[in-house]
Amino acid sequence: MKNDLENGSKFYNDVLSYFDKAAAFTNFEPGLLHQIKICNSIYKMYFPIEIEGKVQVIEGIRVQHSHHKTPTKGGIRYSEFVNEDEVKALATLMTFKCAVVDVPFGGAKGGIKVNPQQFTTRQMERITRRYTTELIKKNMIGPSVDVPAPDYGSGPREMAWIADTYATFKYDDLNALGCVTGKPIGQGGIQGRTEATGQGVFFGVREALNNTEDMKALGMTKGIEGKKIIVQGLGNVGFYSARFCMEAGGLIVGIAEREGGIYNEKGLNVDDVFKHRKETGSILNFPGAKNYADSMEVLEAECDILIPAALENQITKDNAPRIKAKIIAEGANGPVTKNGETVLNQKNVLIIPDLFLNAGGVTVSYFEWLKNLSHVRFGRMEKRFQEMSTGHLITAVENITGKTLNAIDKKIISHGADEIDLVRSGLEETMIFAYNEVREVKKQNPKIEDLRTAAFVSGINKLGVSYQALGIFP
Repeated sequence: MKNDLENGSKFYNDVLSYFDKAAAFTNFEPGLLHQIKICNSIYKMYFPIEIEGKVQVIEGIRVQHSHHKTPTKGGIRYSEFVNEDEVKALATLMTFKCAVVDVPFGGAKGGIKVNPQQFTTRQMERITRRYTTELIKKNMIGPSVDVPAPDYGSGPREMAWIADTYATFKYDDLNALGCVTGKPIGQGGIQGRTEATGQGVFFGVREALNNTEDMKALGMTKGIEGKKIIVQGLGNVGFYSARFCMEAGGLIVGIAEREGGIYNEKGLNVDDVFKHRKETGSILNFPGAKNYADSMEVLEAECDILIPAALENQITKDNAPRIKAKIIAEGANGPVTKNGETVLNQKNVLIIPDLFLNAGGVTVSYFEWLKNLSHVRFGRMEKRFQEMSTGHLITAVENITGKTLNAIDKKIISHGADEIDLVRSGLEETMIFAYNEVREVKKQNPKIEDLRTAAFVSGINKLGVSYQALGIFP
């Protein structure tokens, strides 16, 4: 318990320290910077749940960091290690994450202090619905107020329970489904949300690797093909990050999980490892791979890119000197501590920061929220029209040239964009544009030494303009 609180406090202090470092590169007055920095609202709750004839008191929390734009947005973490400082740190990061990728939300985060594995599905449903009820009572949830999403320990099932509970209380709210994102497809969700964070990590890493100048500075060749990659965490983010990198030609040489780690310099098939873990309960003893009893040792193995996609505070000043990767791609929130980052910067390691790189989830959540408010599936109105128009164009070209396209090529060219196409296109555009915007901030100010500081500067500038537009600050 003490270590959890200490880790949460360290995480939050690191985030504030990153903010202070970046704020020095902006021109806003101290009062405005203080407003941007602090958490606006913190609501802790305790509620009783009957478990097998005994009453158990459950602790929950919701933090709204910034109201410069509404609604606020952020996931709900289900973990026995949830604590206030950790949630405040995550909410603060969410504000800057949204600002960096131009998603018009304020940052928020929530947590329920439970271990989901110790409760039945029915018990988890009761806990989730009661937590939602507490938020409704304080007007801290709603499509125009605060919109939760999945996080560590939660998923579409929990989001469906939240949406249903909200709709029960707010039966006259036409936009009730927009109160939460990450829902199942049949209950107001959106295609592409499940893999969104991992795919966003892939797009961000790919864009970084496509910059010839930056790769030359690292002593690396351009492009993702052939790059050796180690992934920490085979959950949603880690699995999809690894899979998309693998499909693009990257070599997944190492995977670390709670039970240990595996390594094979010739490459690991992520789908096969996932299947092996599902069948055996562990990634260990995967055919052809070397086992590591201590998963943290895998992070120190030979690779070009390390993707920590588990929890915060994984790379510290103690193990950073042994990290061999030339690029750290932060799939998780806060996986590199402040002191660990200092060591890595001295080693000329490129850190692609979390407040940019794992923003794919909130980006596609934004698309889902827009879908819920518009009450129409993306692509529904234009897909067939696009196909018909392109078909007419192909026919005209064939008539003019006298040549005929084969059926497969014709189908590919005339394909109209449906929801998944538009979601992935929008996510790719968001990640590419944001990366280059952050990189440009760093390039324009030679005193900014790393991308994390540049990302915070970008976020602070956008928040500062928003607050000034409200007329509160000069």
